[in-house]
Amino acid sequence: MNFAWMAWTLPTALFFVTILILLIGMGVWEYVSPGGAPHVGILGFETTRGDRLFISLLGSAFINIAWLGFTSLNLWWAVVLSLIYAVLVFRYV
Repeated sequence: MNFAWMAWTLPTALFFVTILILLIGMGVWEYVSPGGAPHVGILGFETTRGDRLFISLLGSAFINIAWLGFTSLNLWWAVVLSLIYAVLVFRYV
Protein backbone atom coordinates (compact mmCIF):
# COMPACT_ATOMS: atom_id res chain seq x y z
CA MET A 1 0.00 0.00 0.00
CA ASN A 2 1.23 3.47 -0.84
CA PHE A 3 0.55 5.90 2.00
CA ALA A 4 2.68 8.72 0.58
CA TRP A 5 -0.38 10.94 0.06
CA MET A 6 -1.00 10.93 3.82
CA ALA A 7 2.27 12.72 4.63
CA TRP A 8 2.94 10.55 7.68
CA THR A 9 5.73 11.76 9.88
CA LEU A 10 7.26 9.92 12.80
CA PRO A 11 5.58 12.16 15.42
CA THR A 12 2.18 11.74 13.72
CA ALA A 13 2.53 7.97 13.57
CA LEU A 14 3.67 7.83 17.19
CA PHE A 15 0.71 10.00 18.20
CA PHE A 16 -1.79 7.54 16.73
CA VAL A 17 0.09 4.47 18.00
CA THR A 18 0.08 6.07 21.46
CA ILE A 19 -3.70 6.55 21.27
CA LEU A 20 -4.09 2.87 20.36
CA ILE A 21 -1.85 1.78 23.25
CA LEU A 22 -3.73 4.05 25.67
CA LEU A 23 -7.11 2.66 24.62
CA ILE A 24 -5.90 -0.93 24.97
CA GLY A 25 -4.31 -0.12 28.34
CA MET A 26 -7.47 1.56 29.60
CA GLY A 27 -9.53 -1.44 28.49
CA VAL A 28 -7.27 -3.82 30.39
CA TRP A 29 -7.29 -1.49 33.43
CA GLU A 30 -11.10 -1.35 33.37
CA TYR A 31 -11.27 -5.15 33.12
CA VAL A 32 -8.92 -5.59 36.10
CA SER A 33 -10.40 -2.76 38.19
CA PRO A 34 -13.93 -1.84 37.06
CA GLY A 35 -15.53 1.47 37.95
CA GLY A 36 -13.03 4.07 36.85
CA ALA A 37 -12.46 5.68 40.28
CA PRO A 38 -14.81 8.64 39.72
CA HIS A 39 -14.03 11.94 41.42
CA VAL A 40 -15.02 15.59 41.19
CA GLY A 41 -12.31 17.91 39.91
CA ILE A 42 -12.07 21.52 38.72
CA LEU A 43 -14.89 21.03 36.20
CA GLY A 44 -17.31 20.58 39.08
CA PHE A 45 -18.79 17.26 37.98
CA GLU A 46 -17.84 13.64 38.42
CA THR A 47 -15.42 12.16 35.88
CA THR A 48 -14.04 8.66 35.50
CA ARG A 49 -10.59 7.75 34.22
CA GLY A 50 -12.18 7.08 30.81
CA ASP A 51 -13.66 10.59 30.78
CA ARG A 52 -10.28 12.05 31.68
CA LEU A 53 -8.59 10.02 28.93
CA PHE A 54 -11.11 11.31 26.39
CA ILE A 55 -10.57 14.92 27.52
CA SER A 56 -6.80 14.37 27.33
CA LEU A 57 -6.96 12.90 23.82
CA LEU A 58 -9.29 15.61 22.55
CA GLY A 59 -7.13 18.37 24.00
CA SER A 60 -3.96 16.74 22.67
CA ALA A 61 -5.42 16.62 19.17
CA PHE A 62 -6.23 20.34 19.35
CA ILE A 63 -2.75 21.11 20.73
CA ASN A 64 -1.11 19.24 17.85
CA ILE A 65 -3.35 20.80 15.19
CA ALA A 66 -2.79 24.30 16.59
CA TRP A 67 0.93 23.64 16.75
CA LEU A 68 1.01 22.69 13.08
CA GLY A 69 -1.11 25.69 12.13
CA PHE A 70 0.56 28.41 14.17
CA THR A 71 4.22 27.46 14.53
CA SER A 72 7.00 26.13 12.38
CA LEU A 73 8.71 24.52 15.34
CA ASN A 74 9.31 20.79 15.62
CA LEU A 75 6.17 18.75 16.37
CA TRP A 76 7.95 16.98 19.25
CA TRP A 77 7.36 20.09 21.38
CA ALA A 78 3.63 19.71 20.85
CA VAL A 79 3.86 16.07 21.92
CA VAL A 80 5.64 17.10 25.12
CA LEU A 81 3.02 19.80 25.72
CA SER A 82 0.28 17.22 25.15
CA LEU A 83 1.82 14.89 27.72
CA ILE A 84 1.96 17.69 30.28
CA TYR A 85 -1.66 18.54 29.48
CA ALA A 86 -2.70 14.90 29.94
CA VAL A 87 -0.98 14.67 33.32
CA LEU A 88 -2.74 17.85 34.44
CA VAL A 89 -6.12 16.55 33.24
CA PHE A 90 -5.71 13.25 35.07
CA ARG A 91 -4.60 15.07 38.20
CA TYR A 92 -7.08 17.95 38.38
CA VAL A 93 -10.16 17.18 36.24
